[in-house]
Amino acid sequence: MSRLNLMIAVAMLTLASACTQTATVGTDADNQVIAAIMSRRSIRHYKPEPVPRELMNRIVECGINAPSGMNRQPWEIRVVDNSAMLDTISKLQLQMLDSTRRAQMESQPGFRNIFRNAPTVAFIACPVDGGQLDCGMLCQNMMIAAQSLGIGSCCLGGPIRFLKTDEARFFVEQLGFSPEYQLLLAIGFGYPDEAPEAKPRDASKARYVN
Repeated sequence: MSRLNLMIAVAMLTLASACTQTATVGTDADNQVIAAIMSRRSIRHYKPEPVPRELMNRIVECGINAPSGMNRQPWEIRVVDNSAMLDTISKLQLQMLDSTRRAQMESQPGFRNIFRNAPTVAFIACPVDGGQLDCGMLCQNMMIAAQSLGIGSCCLGGPIRFLKTDEARFFVEQLGFSPEYQLLLAIGFGYPDEAPEAKPRDASKARYVN
């Protein structure tokens, strides 16, 4: 066989192999991305140990590789795994609640903090003039990456409302966001201490338009 014919034969075998692989990829069991998306749940009970920083670094890296309009990357992330800081924030918010609501929260089994007891919390900020959509994609990347690494997550809005009050301004200042940035949301991360079932999804809300 001539050298040219040999090269053509190798190219055809490579192409055939690629086509075969493409045809078999896509099942939930084989596609790790789809598996992570479909298996992820919002976790509200965590084991006490924080997420190792090498894993959080990888999760954050996946987050900042999310798409953004004109590549503005309009996000800033601050990761807190200092339990003392999370506990202090929680105690201050509890003091501001009425007695009934405070008792409800403190009576939850194993209550440690207002971040659903997550031992590691990522705070996300964006410019005051926009960027929320891009930050949403960043957060989804982070949560899916966490799921693939065996780390649970939950997107948190309640603590953010408290952190935007005058009483909690000191804690936001400690996070050290750039001027003209506002705190948008937080994500709790940790090793899951529960395995919730998936909530029903309404497939009728997605359809093709002919």
